[in-house]
Amino acid sequence: MNTPAPRLSVRNLGTSFPTEGGLVRSVAEVSFSIQPGKTTALVGESGSGKSVTSLTLMRLLPKTANAQVTGETAFATRDGRSVDLLTLPDRDMRRLRGNELAMIFQEPMTSLNPVFTIGEQIAESVRLHKRLDRKAALAHALRMLELVEIPAAAKRLHEYPHQLSGGMRQRVMIALAMACDPTLLIADEPTTALDVTIQAQILELMRRLQAETGMSILFITHNLGVVAHHADDVVVMYAGRVVESAPVRPLFATPEHPYTQGLLACLPGKAHLRGGPKPKRLFAIRGQVSSPLAPPPGCAFEPRCDHAVEACRQAIPPLIETHLDRQARCIRVPAIDTLAKAA
Repeated sequence: MNTPAPRLSVRNLGTSFPTEGGLVRSVAEVSFSIQPGKTTALVGESGSGKSVTSLTLMRLLPKTANAQVTGETAFATRDGRSVDLLTLPDRDMRRLRGNELAMIFQEPMTSLNPVFTIGEQIAESVRLHKRLDRKAALAHALRMLELVEIPAAAKRLHEYPHQLSGGMRQRVMIALAMACDPTLLIADEPTTALDVTIQAQILELMRRLQAETGMSILFITHNLGVVAHHADDVVVMYAGRVVESAPVRPLFATPEHPYTQGLLACLPGKAHLRGGPKPKRLFAIRGQVSSPLAPPPGCAFEPRCDHAVEACRQAIPPLIETHLDRQARCIRVPAIDTLAKAA
């Protein structure tokens, strides 16, 4: 059976920012793809470049940042065209953004306009992209609020963001993103500020909407528990680079890169990946991320890695294919895997 073409393919994406202290490479040589109807999770600790990657793809980086962007993308539109999101003219990008390509931002209170009602904000996108009049657009906005299961939707339609709880505002963000039936949804840590119960409801809502519409999702998070239950593929980032990518089950069963192993070992109940007695204390990756202004000459994770050798300090390792559909940026992957199995 032929594999369908990816909804989005990203190749060697790079985003750098000039500063007084030098050039900061927030994203470097990032490559991944997202299949139609599937969820790809982009994971890593804070500062790994996840959000910058999403904002680069959406072309939402502030102009004042003077970002230097390199690489290429291939986004499959509804009409069968393949376009590069990085070089698309501004006018064409505005037609895609909010229409075929939508985003749920990390903090809805700073993303929703406080001086417009919820209904007006959703209707604005619909009027722009679907060419509906104001009455029809508000009716569509009401249907979207009902779709994301906001209680008393007709009343909420005329309320302002500050009148809603955090969970409701996040549902409004999803309704806003889904208003024009996007084929690709980028969700930047959409449940970070929510309690566990509301988080589960939001994630289940996103899963249901994906099943109903067939959209693809780029899910950005540092919560590996969420990744395990909701992602099809995982891309692990560290210091702006992809260090491992794999389908979700193989990655959790046999993580190959030392950083991925460390992330999973930090989880309660996953402190010893290969079985055996649980340690009395949670595992923690030693050290801290290197300064982006003074990265190490070789592997970025080398100063924190228990498996590092001299060769790791000499040059940045390439992202190599280790198994079918699996890649890792580590020159010692076979040796580390052998040591882990022997432990």
